[in-house]
Order: sequence, then C-alpha cells, then structure tokens
Amino acid sequence: MGVYVHESNWASKRGLVFIGVVGIHVLLVWGLMNGFAMKIVEAVAPPIVTDLIEEVQEEEAPPPPPPPKMELPPVEVPPPVVDITIPMETNTTALSNVTDKPPPPAPPPPAAAPPVVRTALRTNPRSQQPNLDDYYPAASKRLGEEGAARVKVCVNVNGRVESAELEGTSGTARLDEAAVKVARVYRLLPPTENGKPVAGCGTLPIRFKLTGSD
Repeated sequence: MGVYVHESNWASKRGLVFIGVVGIHVLLVWGLMNGFAMKIVEAVAPPIVTDLIEEVQEEEAPPPPPPPKMELPPVEVPPPVVDITIPMETNTTALSNVTDKPPPPAPPPPAAAPPVVRTALRTNPRSQQPNLDDYYPAASKRLGEEGAARVKVCVNVNGRVESAELEGTSGTARLDEAAVKVARVYRLLPPTENGKPVAGCGTLPIRFKLTGSD
C-alpha cells in the first residue's frame, strides 16, 4: 500500500515538470514571434561591448632633409683694361710760334785745317860727319869684312841723338856694333812740321867698305 502512493506522487511531479518545460517552450516561441524574448535576453545579459583597440603604429621619423645645395657664384671675367691717355692741358699764356718764317740758314761748315807739311830726319850737310875708318874694326879689316847696317836713330828738337839701336844687320856682329857707335856721333837735322823742328826718329844706313874694293 505504501509503494503505490510513492509512485503516484512521483508521476504527478514528472507531469508537472513536463508541463512546465512545455510552457517555457511555448513562451519562448511566443516571445520570439513577438520580439519579447530578445528583450528578456537583453535585460538578463546585456550586450557585450567590444572595443576594438587599434594598434598604435609608431610614426617613423621623417628622413633628414637633404643638405642645401651650395650654389657657387658665377665666375666673373674682369673686363679688359683700357688705357686711356688724356693729354694734360697746359695753362700757359705764352703764344705759340705760328708764323711761317723760314728756318735760319745752317752755319757754314768749319774750315778745313791746313795740311801739315812734314820733313823727315836727315843728315846735316853743314856739319862734319865722323870718319868711318876711325870706327872700322881692325879685325874686320884683316878679315876683309864689309857690309851695311841700318840703325834706328831718335833725336830731340835740336837734332841731338837720344837713342840708337840696330834695325838691320850688316852680316857681322863687329860691323853692327861699329854702325851703332857711328850713329850716336852723327850730325843730324830733326824732322819738321810746318817748318818747325820736332822730335822724331828715322833710319840711318851706315856702310863699311874697304879701300880699293869694288
């Protein structure tokens, strides 16, 4: 008797649960049809707000500006130097000679100097000349030596011999020495210029010859 009562209670509870489930489903269907269920859902569970976090991208630093271009100034070619010469004005009150007078005549050329008349050194015909036999070397006489020597003689304005030297040989040294001795004692007339005696030099020939020889 006790078991039956228990099963009837359990069956009644199951029936109630079933009826409740069915009622809930009916309500849901009705709510979906009328939009009431969505309101209930929104009331029970509020909508999930999703915030999209955008990834902040780091901005890249802009590249450095390019270096400024150095513009060189244009090459200036210096202009050519023009040398301008301006004559200076002379502040003078002198009157310039603008007359057409002929130039003065040229002076006459200087008179030509008169030619100089000269005479050479010569022997003095008025004076007695030395005897060559007195100066003839004895050895030359024995050996028969003969010959003519030329002696250069220089005199002063009075005709006196200042120097005598051999200029041309006679062929033997003895006769040459004798000729120089004779020239030193000779009487001579000095050379002249325009009639006036002057000192000068000349050549005096002196010949030694044995008596009787051709």
